Amino acid sequence: MAISNHRLKPEEYELNFSDIHPPFETRDAALVEANRCLFCYDAPCTKSCPTGINVPKFIKQIATDNIRGSAHTIFVSNIMGGGCSKVCPVEKLCEGACVYNLMEEEAIPIAKLQRYSTEKAIREKWPLFERKPSIGKRVAIVGAGPAGLSCAHTLSRQGIDVTIYEKESKGGGLMVYGIAAYKVTPAFCEEELDYILSLGGIEVKYEMELGNNLFLNELKKNYNAIYLGFGVGLTRQLDIPGEHLEGVVDALHFIYDIRSKGYPAVAVGDKVVVVGMGMTAIDAATQAKRLGAAEVTLVYRRTEAEMPCTETELNIAKLDGCRIVWLAAPKEIVGIDGRVTQLVCHVMQLGEPDASGRRSPVETGETFTLVTDMVIKATGQIPFQALVDAVGLRNDKGKILAAADGTTDLKGVFAGGDNVNGGKEVVDAVQAGKVGAAAIVRYLDLPA
Repeated sequence: MAISNHRLKPEEYELNFSDIHPPFETRDAALVEANRCLFCYDAPCTKSCPTGINVPKFIKQIATDNIRGSAHTIFVSNIMGGGCSKVCPVEKLCEGACVYNLMEEEAIPIAKLQRYSTEKAIREKWPLFERKPSIGKRVAIVGAGPAGLSCAHTLSRQGIDVTIYEKESKGGGLMVYGIAAYKVTPAFCEEELDYILSLGGIEVKYEMELGNNLFLNELKKNYNAIYLGFGVGLTRQLDIPGEHLEGVVDALHFIYDIRSKGYPAVAVGDKVVVVGMGMTAIDAATQAKRLGAAEVTLVYRRTEAEMPCTETELNIAKLDGCRIVWLAAPKEIVGIDGRVTQLVCHVMQLGEPDASGRRSPVETGETFTLVTDMVIKATGQIPFQALVDAVGLRNDKGKILAAADGTTDLKGVFAGGDNVNGGKEVVDAVQAGKVGAAAIVRYLDLPA
């Protein structure tokens, strides 16, 4: 067994990482699905969307061949509606709320229809928004992820000059660096970013990291308000023996390397074990398989009924040939000559519900061993507590304590997205950016 890169031929990588949810091939195909919509009053699909996209309206616009209007309806609520159409867990949001589910019929493919409109707008660079003249107010945004970009676009439309500071060399945040490449391609992420910035009035400064070469006090001197949208990004540790052996990696870095270095350059093991069962765990497991791993096993300390990922995501892993071991928790990672060779797991059983309402896993006293040369940790993300403490923000174990509108305890400083909620969906971050922008407009005493 060995960890190595360049396992596959170029055409195999291309096939393995091609779009998992292809768009409508023809206009007629989109129209057929759009015309199935019942255009519900007080539509449950709209109510289930964190950004409140008027779903019946944009679908009706598609049905009447008003694609430009459809794209505007989507973007006015969610400027990252293109990306969200690819990565949102729609089965538990809009499509999961579709009334057709109650009729035992297939739900309207809302995400696919949303993609139909937004991709055309992005590809053809439709100017759907007009920026008001500059009013001389300046806002700094830390983080060019979904929350920061959503906030920036909303503010710039009001004539506010925005500067985004991003620690990476590209903008997009989680969309670019933290999601499986077969869901949203790097090329599309770049197109979507360019489209958002094409409004004007938004400058992005890359490789600027808060607490390193960027400081909150300096920003407060130079800007009328500040929005913090730098997310989370530290993987929760397993805290077991052997965790620092060669071959033990965290899922975020693994996915980051795939997105930043390219598929052939990323090394993967023959027998990979992924610890966790969230969306990130599924993305890590499926991509390890698509990079050429012979065997991929996911271990999770609870049962399928308690898993945080959706059934749709789980099915992707199963279709890719990943094996699932339920009621298993890592006890120790064993190695030879500093390299991983085995993962020893506790056999678990479910006890009483914990604070989240899920039944807590309890050790049975039994163990089993998995032979492996690579262990990927995907046990959740934790906030940047040291950073948040250093800038003097009130927080709860690193999560910034902010009001519902993003207001923090520091005057003129607002925050939203994962660094406040601890880590949710891209669409939640987009909404947080909109809400934060509205609060900043009120703070600057501007008309909404």
